[in-house]
Amino acid sequence: MGGEATTGAAATAGPVAEGRVKSLGLVFEDEQKSSYSSGETVAGHVLLEITEPLALRALRLEAQGRARASWSQSPGHHRLDASGPLQAEIEYLNIRQSLREPAAGESIILLQPGKHEFPFSFQLPSEPLVTSFTGKYGSIQYSVRAILERPVVPDQSIKRELQVISHIDVNTPALLTPVLRSHEKMVGCWFFTSGPVSLSAKIERKGYCNGEAIPIYAEIENCSSRLIVPKAAIFQTQTYLASGKTKTFRQMVANVRGNHIASGSTDTWNGKTLKIPPVIPSILDCCIIRVDYSLAVYIHIPGAKKLMLELPLVIGTIPYNGFGSRNSSVASQFGVDMSWLTLTLPEHPEAPPNYADVVSEEEYSRHIPPYPQPTDCQEEIYCPLFAYIQEFRFQPPPLYSEVDPHPADTEDTQTVSFML
Repeated sequence: MGGEATTGAAATAGPVAEGRVKSLGLVFEDEQKSSYSSGETVAGHVLLEITEPLALRALRLEAQGRARASWSQSPGHHRLDASGPLQAEIEYLNIRQSLREPAAGESIILLQPGKHEFPFSFQLPSEPLVTSFTGKYGSIQYSVRAILERPVVPDQSIKRELQVISHIDVNTPALLTPVLRSHEKMVGCWFFTSGPVSLSAKIERKGYCNGEAIPIYAEIENCSSRLIVPKAAIFQTQTYLASGKTKTFRQMVANVRGNHIASGSTDTWNGKTLKIPPVIPSILDCCIIRVDYSLAVYIHIPGAKKLMLELPLVIGTIPYNGFGSRNSSVASQFGVDMSWLTLTLPEHPEAPPNYADVVSEEEYSRHIPPYPQPTDCQEEIYCPLFAYIQEFRFQPPPLYSEVDPHPADTEDTQTVSFML
């Protein structure tokens, strides 16, 4: 623990009150833990090293979490307060603890030179906390801060960011539902149309997690006179709300491209994959900041607006376990044969095939030359070895039987019982 701590009013005078802090640190008990969730306990230590006696009024710990949204209005806005920024703030966490304070009737604490360690522990609220996030026009941030309150010099503090995550289980029925969209676009204008381009796209479920590959099923028909290119992309949409106004920022986070489709041709994506990069999970439970995702399947048409379908996505944190509803599986939606899962082992093993079904008598005779049989043992020694090799090659397997045809001479029978 280091030096001793004393209390007393007399310690407020002279250079002792100023002291010198060599280092002030804050460490979590589990530094390998990347994030925390509602109801979990956050524990750690405040580390203090001083080279001279140090007077303190108190050592406090604060844990705070807030969502903030802010942006400036465009110069052309007609409101009188157009020059000022729009702002909004919501508090999610506010915990205060006293790690060290003077004894009753005393005003200061006097810490002796050396290293000091002050443990702390607090529990996050059981109510859902919004996932930590930093975006274009706002943020959701949590932090833990240790403050040294000193009687003469300004307070000193150390702060650590606390990553919080609100878990989303993609195995819920709403996120296991397949999503299907279709659309058709006439290429050209007025009377100079070159024909329609049609697009239908489908994904097997709505919820996915980071690192998963989304299989995309799509059908594209090009009845126009132009060469078209199908593409797909994952978009992130950030929506901010302040003073009754909204601000939106949209960006592409991943994309994939298909082959060119000539005029009069069709193309099919039978599970073309698009991998989700490391992105923040969807934020759907904050009043002023929202983060949504969508999978856009679109067609680039030269000289015309693109044909686009947007399929809603939810990026979760608890991955798909493979035991969702039957309607969400690839097998039921796209006719993949999964009947092998219902196969069971037969009650009795089947006998092996008959030898005559494997090697016919004609084939056996063709490979075995007609060597004469030896008349006695003396002649048997001089028979060609090749004849025996050939005979060995086509020897049939022993007859199959579940009963031993050659039981042992001595019978040893024991009663076997299993204790369950």
